[in-house]
Amino acid sequence: MENNTNYRQKLKNITTFIFDFDGVLSDGKIYVLPDGDQLRATNVKDGYALHYALQKGYNVAVISGGYSESMRLRYQSFKGMEIYLSVSNKVERLKEYMAFHNLKQEQILIMGDDIPDFEMMQLAGIKCCPADASEEIKATADYISFCNGGNGAVRDIIEQTLRAQSRWFEKDAGIW
Repeated sequence: MENNTNYRQKLKNITTFIFDFDGVLSDGKIYVLPDGDQLRATNVKDGYALHYALQKGYNVAVISGGYSESMRLRYQSFKGMEIYLSVSNKVERLKEYMAFHNLKQEQILIMGDDIPDFEMMQLAGIKCCPADASEEIKATADYISFCNGGNGAVRDIIEQTLRAQSRWFEKDAGIW
């Protein structure tokens, strides 16, 4: 893990958050319903932080290899959030996203948790992961959250970033 001062300084450049779904926004458990849909548990505190980041003008996207209708439905009401599911090549999808939004590497923070996220994370200015990420991902991360995936890791990193930019808990914090 990088020197803490350098990591905190890099947070000031972040304009874009990219998250994997399974194991980052969810706890990694999948509940299969009789109709075949797959439910994942997400955290309302993570949801609030995502909403607040969007409200403050940050780019927020999910790039996931997984798919279920419930995944798409969870965040469709978050205005401005881009959701890419069933992505077979996360690096290619991220490069397209970066080109479309005219983003530089240092503006992007990516949180992943497992080997399919490894290559995508290499394109980020800051690489993060939940506490329960795979060892390979922890080894490349600039920051490892004290929270597990689906249990506040997303809130942790968004809050840190907005605090570093003096944008957390402003007057609009309670507006949903």
